[in-house]
Amino acid sequence: MSDFDGLVAVVTGGASGIGAATVATLTGRGATVASLDLADGCDVRDTASVDAAIDAVVARHGRLDVLVNNAGIGAVGDVTANDDDEWHRVLDVNVVGIARVSRAALPHLRRSSHAAIVNTCSIAAQVGVPQRALYSASKGAVAALTLAMAADHVREGIRVNAVVPGTADTPWVGRLLDAADDPDAARTALVGRQPMGRLVTADEVAHTIAHLASPLSSATTGTLLTVDAGVIGLRLPR
Repeated sequence: MSDFDGLVAVVTGGASGIGAATVATLTGRGATVASLDLADGCDVRDTASVDAAIDAVVARHGRLDVLVNNAGIGAVGDVTANDDDEWHRVLDVNVVGIARVSRAALPHLRRSSHAAIVNTCSIAAQVGVPQRALYSASKGAVAALTLAMAADHVREGIRVNAVVPGTADTPWVGRLLDAADDPDAARTALVGRQPMGRLVTADEVAHTIAHLASPLSSATTGTLLTVDAGVIGLRLPR
């Protein structure tokens, strides 16, 4: 496909996992893509770093059409497990980071006739997942923020949507499984909870992000699109 020909996209957290898959997918569909990642010197917790990175992309490529707010970090435990500093750290990356990058990008997106923002949410925003209190709170905020942004910017011609992945086979999930007492058993149990009998792949999430960002989806805004192997919608007999 070449639906992104001539368009410039920014993907935060683009160095690995869903972000890297999104960079590859958008590039393959014709976009010029800039990956903004902590490994590349862009820290979404720092306004100056974000502003400089967005300005550099526009200075180099002359425009900005698509923003994928994918950068995020995880947290494990119930509501008592993380101290105040960790709550602030996770919310700063997962929620305020989206605000910082979007704030920097909006003046440029307003000049595009194909402007789109896609935020990476999680099914943890919609279902109760044990031992994910902080992470779930942050992703619940992402869901609400996505809808608010969509309402704020629809009349400006900027579409805002979110992808809602289930458990994706990414390095972060791999590290969680590796930390279990029995990693093989933990993976088997996790896969067993998926109606499709497997985890979601990073490429599948990336293709959904591309769908939401594509000019071919020009009537889609304010949508939270689930890619979860059936976890939310299906209740299969055991």
